Amino acid sequence: MEQAIKYLVDDELKIVKLFTPPFSETLKEPGYIKSYPPGVRENGGQYTHAATWFVIALAEMGKADEAYRCFCLLTPVNHALDEAAADHYRVEPYVVAADIYSGEKGGRGGWTWYTGSAGWLYRSAVEGILGIGRQGRRITVKPAMPSHWEGFSATLRLSGAVYRIKVQRDAAARASSVEVNGASSDGLTFDLVDSGEVDVLVRLTS
Repeated sequence: MEQAIKYLVDDELKIVKLFTPPFSETLKEPGYIKSYPPGVRENGGQYTHAATWFVIALAEMGKADEAYRCFCLLTPVNHALDEAAADHYRVEPYVVAADIYSGEKGGRGGWTWYTGSAGWLYRSAVEGILGIGRQGRRITVKPAMPSHWEGFSATLRLSGAVYRIKVQRDAAARASSVEVNGASSDGLTFDLVDSGEVDVLVRLTS
């Protein structure tokens, strides 16, 4: 993962490459990806499915700052923050692009609207960075918060119930904990209920 961060994360182009360098002048036959020009789609560009899984892996490893950094690179609107950037990106900045070029046309968006990586990017945010996940009848809150965050709030609606989740750092706490409507819960999880409103406070030691 350290090598992937070093060689594949490109802050200038705002992409996470699938690999580098692209297949170009080589006798090796990796398959159909070589039919793409260097830096286009799977041939050394950003293939967004893989890039979103990279964010999730970083979060699960506890590399919160790197996970957040890469998530920001993948967020479409960050490729069109001004007119010049939007002209260069050349695709819609409000949907996820399946691929983004590196190389000669680096930073230009590829196919949009049809990619399943949009769902994975959402999961990388909610389950990876915010750490909110469901396991059966329990909700787990194990964030990978970047160091410049003091906390966050989230509202979760499931099966007629509304959960207002507040996460905050508490360096004075002996251990991370969860309180549900003022009562302690086991670990960093809590039970689902059938209806009503639930206040959840998560304290993290780091």
